[in-house]
This record gives sequence, structure tokens and C-alpha cells, in this order.
Amino acid sequence: MKPILFPLTAAAIMVAGCQKAEQSRQFSQAALDRALADPARKAQRDAADERRKPGQLIALAGVKPGDKVLDLIPGSGYWTRIFSKIVGPSGKVYAVWPQAYARFAMGNVGDMKKLSGDSYYGNIVTEVQPSAMLAAPEPLDVVWTSQNYHDYPDEYMGQDADPNLLNKAVFKILKPGGTYMIIDHMAKAGRGMADTEKLHRIDPAIVRQQVEAAGFRFAGESKVLNNAKDPLDIPVFDPSIRGHTSQFAYKFVKPR
Repeated sequence: MKPILFPLTAAAIMVAGCQKAEQSRQFSQAALDRALADPARKAQRDAADERRKPGQLIALAGVKPGDKVLDLIPGSGYWTRIFSKIVGPSGKVYAVWPQAYARFAMGNVGDMKKLSGDSYYGNIVTEVQPSAMLAAPEPLDVVWTSQNYHDYPDEYMGQDADPNLLNKAVFKILKPGGTYMIIDHMAKAGRGMADTEKLHRIDPAIVRQQVEAAGFRFAGESKVLNNAKDPLDIPVFDPSIRGHTSQFAYKFVKPR
């Protein structure tokens, strides 16, 4: 007996087409190189690229043209500008602060709103969210946070600012296969979250434990920001180490 074949519905065809298009998008070293060479970020490139290693870290994360990226607590927009030029007109970059943090960073928020109002960076959306419970208006390809994961255990961030809740929220808003990239200042091994408020540091082991507990798969790390001269037990703003702290860079992936 021959099997009965049913025609594909228009919706099924559209979904299959979207999935195929999604899978065809690939990381582009050329797109990354162009973004890093963007003349509009010359001041940042000259002042910070050597110590922040954007080429190596973004390549690890695999940010690609067309991606939807959320830059969590973006500061002056160092990473946001680069993402904007990588993802291009078909992509989107969400620069997001939780309100509890934004109240101490209104200068940065104002500058980022001006930037996102510039047609040159027309794919950037700046947002202050009322809660530390991270949200997004669409499924994302990448959630990126640099030097701010350690803030989430601290009292000033509010009652819902728990790293475990953050990780669950990130898992929810990422697409299957999406990337969660965390860069932060290292604390000494075994310190857990004991140094987050006074030293602005966190033990990499506790970060990995927390993120994997939310369902993520550890997908690699970069050691380009490691600094053996950092004693790991002084505040990151100490003049002897500021700008040169030893940092970990972890990539996690939401399973498909």
C-alpha cells in the first residue's frame, strides 16, 4: 500500500524557509574585520582594542551578519558599536540596562540613546528595563555581558537581581543554538560570590556552575584577558591593576 502524501501548508513551507535561511548565516571574519576598522570607532580602537581583544572574543562568540544581539549593561557602547557593524541592516543590537543599574549610569544611557538615534547606528535599540529580569522583544542569537555578571548578586541591584534568575531569563530569550557570552574580572578560586561587591570580582567556577544549572552547555573559553600579575584579591579599580585585571571569557550555548 502506498503511503498517503499530504501537501505542505503555506505555514510549514514558510517555517522551513526561515530555518534554512537561519542555518545559512555564518560567522564572517571579513565582517568582523570591517567592524573593527570602522573609522567611527577610531578613538575606541586606539584607546582600548589592545587590552580588550575584541577580535578574538567576538570570533569566539561567533557574532555574525543578521544576528539579533543583546548587549547587557553596555557602558559607553564599546562592544555595541562593533556588534552594530557586524550584524548590519538585517540585524539588531539591543543595548539594555536594568533600572537599578541605570540610575548610576545615566550619562552612559543618554549617550547610547543619542547613538541609537544616529542613522549610522540605526540598528541599535537602547532600553532601560524596569526589572533585573531580563526581557527581549524577539528571540535572540547572542546575549553578551562584559564585566557586569558580578553585579547581579549585589544588594543595590534589587531583590530580583539574582544570577540564577538572570541565567534563566537569558535561556528563555535566546534561540536554540544561541550564544551566551560572559566576560568578567576573576576572583581567587574557591571565593564563589564573596568578592562581588567589594572587589567587583567573581570566581569563574561559580559562574560556570550557575549558567550550566540553567540548562546551558559550556562551549569554550578564551584566555586572552588572563593576567598572571593580577593578585586577584584587590579591587579592580586599584591603580596598580585597573584596566589590566585578569578576566575570564566563557561561551555558553543553548542546546538545540
